[in-house]
Amino acid sequence: MASDPTDSDAIAHEKARLRREVIAQRIALPPAEAMDAARRAVRHLWSLPVMANARNLAIYLPVGSELDCTPIASQAWARGKNVLVPIVDGATLRFAPLTPKSELRRNFLGILEPVTTRRNLRSARQLDIIVAPLLAFDESGHRLGMGGGYYDRTLAFLNARSRQRRPHFIGIAFEIQRRSSVPTGELDVRLNFIATDHSTGRFT
Repeated sequence: MASDPTDSDAIAHEKARLRREVIAQRIALPPAEAMDAARRAVRHLWSLPVMANARNLAIYLPVGSELDCTPIASQAWARGKNVLVPIVDGATLRFAPLTPKSELRRNFLGILEPVTTRRNLRSARQLDIIVAPLLAFDESGHRLGMGGGYYDRTLAFLNARSRQRRPHFIGIAFEIQRRSSVPTGELDVRLNFIATDHSTGRFT
């Protein structure tokens, strides 16, 4: 049965409202407090058991008030892991290797990306972990992003194959981004885990 367009409009409206609300809260965080919270969130992320055996790990390079997860990179390199970051490739994402010597440039969205060749890019299916930014999340693992839909399109195969175990899709966020419920569309991909400055969680 086709969904009611008015339902889709209502979800879109609620997502837009929630995005404005959370962005305002993140911007209001004092820089020192945000930095300390980010360090705690990164520490909690590493406490997740799935991080121990992950070989290929994707993170993001933060924009604006997003939680700074970049310390994950140096910690991952020290553990012998490969670090990658997303590259916008049409309507989806591919992932480029990130090293201490990577040259970075901003894409059309203002997000930093490594300068590399297409042959060096990997697909999401080749990764063990994808750590993604978000604006809000709820107790069921629903994630609200910026609205571009890149992660949802890239990871659609996780919805289509319920037994697919990798990559593990992990959100990292400030605790203030937690909500009791997040408006969700049928194509949205749920998180497997969350790490915040307060705790971690697993969604089943």
